[in-house]
Amino acid sequence: MIEYLGLKIYWLGHDCFRIEGKVNIYIDPFRLDKVRNKADLILITHSHSDHFSITDILKVVSDDSIIVAPKKCENELNKHGLIKTKIAKAGDTFSILGVNLKVLPAYNVNKFKSDKTPFHNKGSEDFLGYLIKIDEVSIYHTGDTDLIPEMNGLSVDVMFIPVSGTYVMTPDEAAESVRRIKPKLAIPMHYGSIVGDLNDAEKFSTMAECKVKILNKET
Repeated sequence: MIEYLGLKIYWLGHDCFRIEGKVNIYIDPFRLDKVRNKADLILITHSHSDHFSITDILKVVSDDSIIVAPKKCENELNKHGLIKTKIAKAGDTFSILGVNLKVLPAYNVNKFKSDKTPFHNKGSEDFLGYLIKIDEVSIYHTGDTDLIPEMNGLSVDVMFIPVSGTYVMTPDEAAESVRRIKPKLAIPMHYGSIVGDLNDAEKFSTMAECKVKILNKET
């Protein structure tokens, strides 16, 4: 855990974070061992099973929780009675529970399947990142992405950034992205569960031109 200007940030493995402040936010809950707090707000970046896990959403959701997710998740959420849902697409901006959200695209430019299509396609509305503003603190969860032009010009305090390669940015690409965005703090993610390991996070840490905190997974 790290505390940043009154917000407590926990990494729960892979791309999953819990942010505790005036609201309790979960992003991409996945393979949760224990649930210490229920969610006020749940953000889902895309429909892949390691980001959109109904099993884990049901562990953290309460009757009052609001879920933000792309359109492709809507039917599955409704099927489980999770109807307090805001469907989001890249370009949206809105406020929920006093949290300001800007929805950004997330996609691959050089990570391809065997048929030469990207793992995360720019043309799809399924793949999102979130710029989250809580009071005066801005947090950018990139989602599963490469270094993309839409990152240029962002102003970010804290950046959750993938580093494992294969499906997302490599450590070198992640270091270039923080060089452009200049966050005050970067926290590596997307390693240790599906692909990548601590070495990727450590390599990124040595290359990044900003403060980096490698969080221990909360258990």
